[in-house]
Amino acid sequence: MNRLIYLFAVLLLSACGGGETSNIQTETTAILSESLTIDSSHGDGGSAWGLADCSACHSLSVIHAQANNIRSLVQLRGYDTCAGCHGRNGTDIQRQCLICHNSNDLPATPQQKGVHNHGFIASVETVANDDICFACHNNSDMDGRFDINRDLTRYRDASQNYLPYSNMSDFCLRCHNRDHQQQAYPVRERTSGDTLITIEESWKYLDKHGEADGLGARIYTGLRNGYAYASRVECTDCHAMHGTNNQKLIIGHSDTGVSLLDATIRNKPYDVVINNGDYSQLCVLCHQMQSISDQGDDDTGNGLAGVHATGSDCRECHSHGEVVQAGM
Repeated sequence: MNRLIYLFAVLLLSACGGGETSNIQTETTAILSESLTIDSSHGDGGSAWGLADCSACHSLSVIHAQANNIRSLVQLRGYDTCAGCHGRNGTDIQRQCLICHNSNDLPATPQQKGVHNHGFIASVETVANDDICFACHNNSDMDGRFDINRDLTRYRDASQNYLPYSNMSDFCLRCHNRDHQQQAYPVRERTSGDTLITIEESWKYLDKHGEADGLGARIYTGLRNGYAYASRVECTDCHAMHGTNNQKLIIGHSDTGVSLLDATIRNKPYDVVINNGDYSQLCVLCHQMQSISDQGDDDTGNGLAGVHATGSDCRECHSHGEVVQAGM
């Protein structure tokens, strides 16, 4: 268990059915190099494999000697933290994330703000738990730097290959699609044209927030620093995985999304409250019309102005997959 002496750092970030993470671990650990997850070679020729008591070989007083940023936390929480980063060691011990990644010990990794989080049963509110964490973060290297191809569970793509993710949305769309979902986490169509499964088509071919480029030639044109009309807006720019008080997982604060936005605006942060379909506080984080019209200079309620029809139901004209209005 030599790897225990090195890293344990921090976990960033976190689709809709239910499933087990054990099979995912077996498939993805072999794909990713430099894994912290131990295998059957653990110990001298595998002699330590299958042992549940880490203290039999490893003293809390010496482990993580080269990881001062988390050493004290590991010593505080004890051996229950080991399996979270290093796996079950061939036993049935519980892998825990929230023992460290909580609002008291590591409040910023991730920011867990609000009552809604990314669960796996549609329309059912689920309190964050360790199984949910591992569905998306099965084999992180815990180095404190978020890398989509290191810190996210590797799922099969449309060709059924474990190819690297090209962007954050690529990760989301490997579950949220019509015909190549993950067996462990099926996404069921609740109504005809359910966005949870049609979003792949919208993001790739229709929505100007996705791969289709906007032109910036309409009456309300204008964007804040950081975004351009050719920018790809990641799913997590608008949707918070780890906690929000808004429905549909819309971010509740600018510093939990809008990844490309100028840091002076993003990190203020600005609140986002969605009421009765009024998404103006979300849209105004990135959109700032150049020629003011139609309430374009009205404060949306969070201190920012720059979008039209503030206070109205945006869904009457804007939605994912809407070609005429450039999509949500």
